[in-house]
Amino acid sequence: MSNSLLIKGGTLITMDANRSIVDGDLLIRNRRIVSLGDSGKQADQVIDATGCVVLPGFVQTHVHLCQTLFRGVADDLSLLDWLTKRVWPMEAAHTSHSISASAWLGLAELIKGGTTCALTMETVNHTEAVFKAIQESGFRATVGKCMMDKGENVPAALLENPEESLKESLALLETWHGSAAGRIRYCFAPRFAVSCSRDLLAEVARQAAKHRVMVHTHASENTTECEMVKKDTGLSNIEYLEAVGLTGANVVLAHCVHVNESEIELLSRTQTNVAHCPSSNLKLGSGVAPVEEMLARGLSVSLGADGAACNNRLDMFTEMRTAALLQKVKHGPDTLPASRVLQMATIDGARALGLDQEIGSLEPGKLADVTVVRTQNLHTTPGVDGVVSSLVYSAQPGDVEAVIIDGDVLMRDRQLLRLDEKAVIAEANHEAKLLRSRAGIK
Repeated sequence: MSNSLLIKGGTLITMDANRSIVDGDLLIRNRRIVSLGDSGKQADQVIDATGCVVLPGFVQTHVHLCQTLFRGVADDLSLLDWLTKRVWPMEAAHTSHSISASAWLGLAELIKGGTTCALTMETVNHTEAVFKAIQESGFRATVGKCMMDKGENVPAALLENPEESLKESLALLETWHGSAAGRIRYCFAPRFAVSCSRDLLAEVARQAAKHRVMVHTHASENTTECEMVKKDTGLSNIEYLEAVGLTGANVVLAHCVHVNESEIELLSRTQTNVAHCPSSNLKLGSGVAPVEEMLARGLSVSLGADGAACNNRLDMFTEMRTAALLQKVKHGPDTLPASRVLQMATIDGARALGLDQEIGSLEPGKLADVTVVRTQNLHTTPGVDGVVSSLVYSAQPGDVEAVIIDGDVLMRDRQLLRLDEKAVIAEANHEAKLLRSRAGIK
């Protein structure tokens, strides 16, 4: 990594408290942003951002790197069929080699699409392989081993003894949390209430508080799921999570599509974070999350692509555009404007992960997680309503020119610098074929 880097001549969308937009240069030194807007600075390395916008890297708060190899194999199914017929059998058939290939494929796609940080839930086994890929790739991530100790139609390879699940999770936390100069963190990741016993969920809450780490789980994604939790516990999904201690500022709940007014109030009161995954919710037919209602109550709502098994692509541009359009259909065209959606994709995502003092905006002193996006393309011209509108409604992953994470240039001129893209694709295709064969899926 060069000691200093100058991103020169771009339009800087800072996402600071004033949402300042500044024309000029961005200077990075020793992993951190030094100055914005000044010209005439010198640096060891220069990126020409003429005709580009420079913004904080996207922060995705719900992905599954272990599922990238499942792309196209689990289409056109509802959530529980999707899990039992495709996703769980394939997760059970994973080896460390196939999970590594899946992680590398997902990381390459995320970086090329301008995402610099993600909260990712893996499967029950081989999570170490994901940590190693993240470490080598230069990506920033909070990672959790999936935890499952109950449920019907769960493959034996995924059904855990709760004590062993906790033991393995704590060992991964000890090894990886805070590694790579803080770029990599651990979180507890119980899959969802249907897959976890009450004792396991309650112990996760205790251990997360003890070790001051996050909890990442799914909640209220599907009506059948909600009905199952109600039948088993006598409580709504969100009420049950509250009862076992899994709400609060250190908790990210993915989806929350089917939540009523009292549950939204509970999430607001406990400062629980919601990860909105609009494309996944649409593709699985799960529904449309009440994002506008959540935001009106002051909830923290950020964005994630979910996994390639239920979205098929991992780019934040699709999620920003889809999130905005869905709420406009429900509440009117002035709902969830482009500037608010971009906030969800950057600083709000960082805040959900407890990282907003370090990333999520371009400000002096913050870590240099930066994305450079070209806006002088056919589909973004003319940008009459400004660069924020172009980013949210017009831009595509292929417009991303450069990506910097922790001050390190990971992509420049659309070329990945730490990954051999052709080798990643070849290995992914090879491992995906073997994985499908092991899982008995054609």
